[in-house]
Amino acid sequence: MYEGRTMTVNQRRQWRSMCKGLVLGTVLTSCMILLYCLSTPQVHFHLPEVPVPYSCAHRPSQFHNKLTTNTSQQTTGQTCTPKVDIMFMKTHKTASSTFLNILFRFGEKHRLTFAFPDSRNDFFYPSPFQRSQVRDYRPGMCFNIICNHMRFNAPEVAKLLPTDTLYITILRDPAELFESSFHYFGRLVPFTWKIPGDDKLTEFLRDPHYYFDPEGFNSFYLKNLLFFDFGQDNTLELDDPRVDQGIKFIIERFELVMLVEYFEESLILLKDALCWEMDDLLFFKLNARKGSTVSKLTPDLRARALEWNAIDWKLYQHFNRTFWKKVDSYGLKRMAEDVAELRRRNAEMANICIEGGHAVDAGSIQETAMQPWQPIGEKSIMGYNLKKNVDKAHRKLCRKMLTPELQYLTELGVNLWITKLWGHVREIINW
Repeated sequence: MYEGRTMTVNQRRQWRSMCKGLVLGTVLTSCMILLYCLSTPQVHFHLPEVPVPYSCAHRPSQFHNKLTTNTSQQTTGQTCTPKVDIMFMKTHKTASSTFLNILFRFGEKHRLTFAFPDSRNDFFYPSPFQRSQVRDYRPGMCFNIICNHMRFNAPEVAKLLPTDTLYITILRDPAELFESSFHYFGRLVPFTWKIPGDDKLTEFLRDPHYYFDPEGFNSFYLKNLLFFDFGQDNTLELDDPRVDQGIKFIIERFELVMLVEYFEESLILLKDALCWEMDDLLFFKLNARKGSTVSKLTPDLRARALEWNAIDWKLYQHFNRTFWKKVDSYGLKRMAEDVAELRRRNAEMANICIEGGHAVDAGSIQETAMQPWQPIGEKSIMGYNLKKNVDKAHRKLCRKMLTPELQYLTELGVNLWITKLWGHVREIINW
């Protein structure tokens, strides 16, 4: 009788460990929230409205030959100038770190001015973007590119960049995005802690309304994250008129919406829209999860994920249709040829730059400078080893193409003291 009422030694240890983890997690989370709040720059509500210069490119860009396809699918040549004023809306878990590497290299090539955040790698997300969050900002300053994570705030962005700035962004299939976000951010969302079992994602999707807390800390990561990133209300019902208004708002502001599932095709459309060169598009896939941690959604789970993220699914479907209209206008044959060329050149660069020619687990990365940021509680993000004895002609480009986002930001002069502090805290507690 006594033994039946008494917990075993292992059970007591398990409960003590769980309680310690919850207390420690709560304390650390509270400390980090406090640090974030203290580091938030003072928002100037009455900033003077100084006109933004037309552009602040340091020198005229060279003219390029640009091929265009007419209605009879014939290509003709004309000259154009590379566009250098760019607003890239960096959405979460959408290969945006890979694209940021492309933008960083393009900006350095043309000596462009970036609008960077101060003290961390995002513009104090998830708070709406404010101009005062830009490092050393003063009214009337000129910037060419803004590209770090933000919660989109169109009026504030417009007051920062030239009027002819090209607005671009990238979307991902919402079911796959949700699965990736759940694994990457799940431990940062307290309401997930009470989900039982080892397969928390499956359990959550069985009855998401039971677990989801719309007012919960970081809950936005796990419902219509794309819509939220664009500054919209991610908790609306699908038939709410504000959903269509929000999608229309995005349509009117973004001239090119790329798709993760067709990343190379997206880059070719970008090259055409911005008059870039093929060399500007070279990339290695950064911030990718290793296959052992990438769960495969069953048809049932995929349907549930799309139903739960119905607004993102409606948004994605619209831009999927417009994307293929742009591809048709570009020319299917021409697109296939250009994608093949881009893949061939990327493969050449991989052979030149990457030890072994492929990504490796975090534990196999030899240089600290090449270590990508990892999600809490695991090391599932892969990286690369720079090949030894790379020839002098490619050494600099190889290193830049392989450099993870945070390290590249540091090289560009961004002080990431809050991000680095959080990283050190996680290392100390082995999180």
